[in-house]
Amino acid sequence: MLRVAVPNKGSLSEAASAMLSEAGYRQRRDSRELVMVDPDNDIEFFFLRPRDIAVYVGQGTLDVGITGRDLLLDAKVEAEELLPLGFAPSTFRFAGPVGDFSGVEQLEGKRLATSYDGLLRDYLAERGVNATVVRLDGAVESSVRLGVADAIADVVETGNTLKAAGMEIFGEPILKSEAVLIRRSGSGGAANGTAKEIDILIRRLQGVLVARQYVLMDYDIRKDLVEDAASLTPGLESPTVSPLRDSEWVAVRSMVPKKETNRIMDELYDLGARAILVSSIHACRI
Repeated sequence: MLRVAVPNKGSLSEAASAMLSEAGYRQRRDSRELVMVDPDNDIEFFFLRPRDIAVYVGQGTLDVGITGRDLLLDAKVEAEELLPLGFAPSTFRFAGPVGDFSGVEQLEGKRLATSYDGLLRDYLAERGVNATVVRLDGAVESSVRLGVADAIADVVETGNTLKAAGMEIFGEPILKSEAVLIRRSGSGGAANGTAKEIDILIRRLQGVLVARQYVLMDYDIRKDLVEDAASLTPGLESPTVSPLRDSEWVAVRSMVPKKETNRIMDELYDLGARAILVSSIHACRI
């Protein structure tokens, strides 16, 4: 049975469970459940703190897990990213008092507060910056005002919390993160016979990602305009073209990026396409 770690709370939890449900896996109904078995798919889910997931997977206690890329790199364990999952985006950045810093080179000899000390130490070492890293479990924005640090490195979303603390972002992003599927480095799932189950999990999650990013578009168009229409809706390999009762017309079906749906519909209509319909994709295998 495949053993999978899932975030039990926070910004990763609800989105991870929703994605697994869309992929056809049973998920818990009570947030107090810590373990849940899905016998139909021969899989067992363990609901853990997001920060701990990389540790369990890296030690081989669990086969795979869903966590943030930032948490994976900060844990410094023998685990690797298998698949980016497209939700819970965040950016890890430097911030300091307004006007005090403009680049990472100015952090030489300074004190930096962060909740991601492993990740930050690696970043500074790669750039030859010697600074004192102060590990805090949270609310690092207060550390400068309280005299614990000169600047901070933290996950930034809107930046409103930093502004309220009298700070501003500076320098290039340290890391752009999102939710990722991980496994133990070099395991391949073969050691405990779970390689096939991991491959199935990856294909299912990839299917969810594609279903979220694409829609199916159907339309009718004259035969002599098919090539022009196909250039607007090339699909993944090629659009499906079917004959209609009127031999001068054909029906076309193709997958198109969801975010470009209305633009493509407008261009197809201007080209001469009619009966343009769009359908959601609930599941797929590419």
